[in-house]
Amino acid sequence: MLQVLLSGLATGAVYGLVAMAFAVVFYVTKVINFATGQLLMVSIMTVSGLSAIGVPVWLSIVAGIALSTGFGVAIYYGAVAPVLKVDRTGFGWLVSTLGVAIVLASVAAMIFGPTSRAFPALLYHHSIRLFGTSTTWQEMLAVIVAAVVLVAFEVFRTRTLFGKVGMAISGDPEMATAVGANATAYAVIAFAIGGLLAGVAGVLVGPITFANPYLGDTYGIAGFIALMIGGIDKPAAAMGGGVLLGVLSVVANTYINSQASDWFPFVVVVAVLLIAPHGLFASGNLFARWLGRGRRSAELALPAVRS
Repeated sequence: MLQVLLSGLATGAVYGLVAMAFAVVFYVTKVINFATGQLLMVSIMTVSGLSAIGVPVWLSIVAGIALSTGFGVAIYYGAVAPVLKVDRTGFGWLVSTLGVAIVLASVAAMIFGPTSRAFPALLYHHSIRLFGTSTTWQEMLAVIVAAVVLVAFEVFRTRTLFGKVGMAISGDPEMATAVGANATAYAVIAFAIGGLLAGVAGVLVGPITFANPYLGDTYGIAGFIALMIGGIDKPAAAMGGGVLLGVLSVVANTYINSQASDWFPFVVVVAVLLIAPHGLFASGNLFARWLGRGRRSAELALPAVRS
């Protein structure tokens, strides 16, 4: 059972990073980037492709994460900003980001082929004994990286002026813009962070699975489900949802059947939404909480920006 839990934590850490990539973008812009899973795929395919032609693995990893981050910014400028400029209150971004996801997967399939490719093993073949059971260093790395990212992001979000202004923009973008905050710059940074987190998730999961142009669909859906389970009001809740989903999925695969992960997450998210419509780790009224926090943060942080 402990072996299953450790594997579930590693899987959940990856799901949680993808869910955080969704959440960071939504937190600032109120947009759900449905191409987030494909940013993970971009990182995986870049690392696999470059390492296959002899590029050092560490350099391939840097290039893969940098490319996923850059694509995150490109998605904002190419598929989100033009739509918001026409209709800020509509949902045109849903169609545009889904379109980007389809295009990215198709282009990757044309470049690399539709079949699975090898990914550098990294730490996957190095095992470690923990609490009487065995796991791999790659799985432990996924858990450690996810924990570090979560803590670092929460400290940055709540303790720095930059993070507090971001909270103000998320709570009331019109008011924040009126008193001098650059909402566009924060949106670009949010999409870049989303691409970065998805790219890191790709590097962590690549050695455990494989490199495939359509892998982004699987992890994009899992990350979005994790977001719904944990709660969309804060990135930390998204990480919690990812960890819970990962553990439950591995448990289902082990004790139900090997295909349970294809349908079990949907059962979980429906059950959670019936019990807690805003997610298990959300608190208070969602929109009232955003608005109240945004106003308080703006009053404290934005005068300092103007000065």
